[in-house]
Amino acid sequence: MTKGNSTKITDELYAYMLDHNPPLDEVQQALVATTYEKFPDVAGMQSAQEQGPLLAFLVRLTGARHIVEVGTFTGFSALSMAQALPEDGRLIACDVSEEWTAYGRQAWAAAGVADRIELRIGPALDTLRAMPFGEHVDLAYIDADKQSQIAYWEELVPRLRPGGLIVTDNTLFHGTVLDESATGSGAGVRAFNDHVAGDKRMESVMLAISDGLTLSRKRS
Repeated sequence: MTKGNSTKITDELYAYMLDHNPPLDEVQQALVATTYEKFPDVAGMQSAQEQGPLLAFLVRLTGARHIVEVGTFTGFSALSMAQALPEDGRLIACDVSEEWTAYGRQAWAAAGVADRIELRIGPALDTLRAMPFGEHVDLAYIDADKQSQIAYWEELVPRLRPGGLIVTDNTLFHGTVLDESATGSGAGVRAFNDHVAGDKRMESVMLAISDGLTLSRKRS
């Protein structure tokens, strides 16, 4: 195996990258800051700052109008995607926490996109299974409990339109995917990655963005 040119991402280089990406607006910046202030012990669950502009870019690139997010936390990723939707676009956000998502609701309202986001509190699998069958989802973002990822995937793929996209976060999971003896979330991510790689309905590419990001497109 030949490894391509590798650049170590220092703090300075990371800042340079952010400076050359679309900047976060005031609402996004405030939400990121609030998340780290209110939930410092779990703030790492928030999608990385560079992923906000990337998700928005993918929404525009695919022309998505119907998005499903599995795992919303404080709402940064949902905010980023909703801002890129057309006015009649809709995003269903799935989470189990009223406390975390309350900050998202405030940010969505401040950004003027609250009417584009439908927050559904409860087990995401229940929410997904209650959705109508048929290929009506344009884009899905999976960023929730790792041991349920395959189940989320299997509910989403049949509902995804041809050419639609599933974006999955944390697919390197802090490097634990290399540990064959990993348990819990690490084992869940390993199993998910193998499942995705073997799914002939989709074509996928795993990228070393943040903690690993896999993009999966439904074949026509």
